Amino acid sequence: MTFVRPARPDELPALVEHPADPERNAATRAYLAQLLDSGCTRPEWCLVAEDGDGRLTGSVALWTIPGHAVPLAVVLFEAPEDSPETGSALLDAAAATARELGATELGHVVDSPAQAPQFQRNPERRGELLRASGYQVVRDGRRFSLRIPGEAGETGEAGRADGAGALPADDPRLTFRTLAELGPEPFVAVLADLLADTADARLAADVRQHGARRAAELLFEETAELKHQPEWWELGYEADGTVAVISLPAENPSVPVIGFVGVAPAHRGKGYATSVVIRGTRVLVAAGATEIRGDCDAANVAMARAFERAGYVNFADRLEFARAL
Repeated sequence: MTFVRPARPDELPALVEHPADPERNAATRAYLAQLLDSGCTRPEWCLVAEDGDGRLTGSVALWTIPGHAVPLAVVLFEAPEDSPETGSALLDAAAATARELGATELGHVVDSPAQAPQFQRNPERRGELLRASGYQVVRDGRRFSLRIPGEAGETGEAGRADGAGALPADDPRLTFRTLAELGPEPFVAVLADLLADTADARLAADVRQHGARRAAELLFEETAELKHQPEWWELGYEADGTVAVISLPAENPSVPVIGFVGVAPAHRGKGYATSVVIRGTRVLVAAGATEIRGDCDAANVAMARAFERAGYVNFADRLEFARAL
């Protein structure tokens, strides 16, 4: 028999502990502490499963953007491999709690290979549990990371503490103007143009549901929830005055991210995908970033190549799941 309940204060350091896996326990403790400190989760959003003898057998936590009261996703989802019933009970309890808090959908991401901080081992079985509980794959993604050399000697340029010497230069064909100069409307208009012809499955679904203009507004609003400065967000113009690229770098609660970048349909095939990734990277490095992450749909081959050409490494694949509540 499985009983799901909110975690007690003494269980919050790591929820379920694994005696033979100290690396996992340490990473989970640090991640959960970060989530609680940043407001991405709350103690009452952290659930554990226990068996008839009172032993903890699984966990799940609700996650949201700092400052929000409605959960958006589940994290730290763990259940015994020999008990799909426990996994189902945890996911259903999380869904019920999120629904009571006003959520209409919950997401969950599965990264391969397993790595800190969630160590999602056996992704195939995890996917089976999610599908059995009403989740569907909404995106097959690729994750990229770039570490910025920061110490003298790492770049061969003593005194270059910002790592800028390791980065390619900006594309001289482009002139950039910021959100602070232009205001939101030109950015939303460019996004609407991009989304009408996007290779991203999740964004394409938004277009089908809302239309390109509304999907663009939602993407702009969602990205704006991340920490950023108006001077970071830019449109890149060709010499003829037409917008060629959009760059929306930001910081999520864990790490700086490229956020959203795109090339206007009329300017594709010119190498601008790499140019705009480099531009967002340079903006974040100038703001002090030492590691930057980005992602794209597996079907967006051009963007994956752009990340690689800009020096990023594909460190994981990511399946994004969603469940309507």
